Amino acid sequence: MITENPPQRPTAAMVAIGDELLNGRTRDANIHHLGGWLDKRGIDLVEVRIVPDVEDRIVDAVNALRDRADTVFTTGGIGPTHDDITADAIGVAFGVETTERDDALEVLREWYAAKGEEVTDRRRRMARVPEGARLIPNSVSGAPGFAIGNVHVLAGVPAIFQAMLDALDEEIVRGPTYTIYTVIGTSKESLIADGLLSLEAALKGVKIGSYPGKAGSGGPLAIVCKSLEPSIAKQAAEAVCGLFRAIGVEPELVEGFGANRD
Repeated sequence: MITENPPQRPTAAMVAIGDELLNGRTRDANIHHLGGWLDKRGIDLVEVRIVPDVEDRIVDAVNALRDRADTVFTTGGIGPTHDDITADAIGVAFGVETTERDDALEVLREWYAAKGEEVTDRRRRMARVPEGARLIPNSVSGAPGFAIGNVHVLAGVPAIFQAMLDALDEEIVRGPTYTIYTVIGTSKESLIADGLLSLEAALKGVKIGSYPGKAGSGGPLAIVCKSLEPSIAKQAAEAVCGLFRAIGVEPELVEGFGANRD
């Protein structure tokens, strides 16, 4: 039975920053990682924007998304080079100055001293932080990220991004997690598409996704049923099994996303 006031999941959004993401030079891995990381914590990633290293575009994206989502994550543009302009853009978005911070500089000095190196002028750029922001630790390369308001500014290098994200784990507000079932059968989507549409409309509180295997092969086709109500997820999955059987296909029902998840 569906509760009258089902629990709500917090929302998150992401701004991925960098010309290299738009011109095809770099394949983004952070969106995929963030989506899974958030989902395990009961948070919905509701929107992602990819923008170039242009201040106005970064400002517009951050300001739009921080009003729409509970939490915003940005990736990229906080390194030592001339095109790393994210810190300045975040300052503009919040209407505050971005300057070199003593605490951030001290983090850098300790990190590079441990390696027997100096903090060069270029490296000092990574100590520039908007006024009022707090630092986010970076256990991989030393240079910290930062958070201001509901915006968390992280590095773009995947290993560093993941380390910074994990550093935020304890403070992230969690929500309820989905119960997920996957029904797998050898079929074309078109043969059960109408049935899936009717099922999702009739069974409130469930989300149904259809994910074909190799294009044009006729299968395996994975139908994912998820709900915050475990009984509803199971009911939907069993109904999908019925749709497969109606076209002469014996399906496999598994808990979770199943083996053919990307």
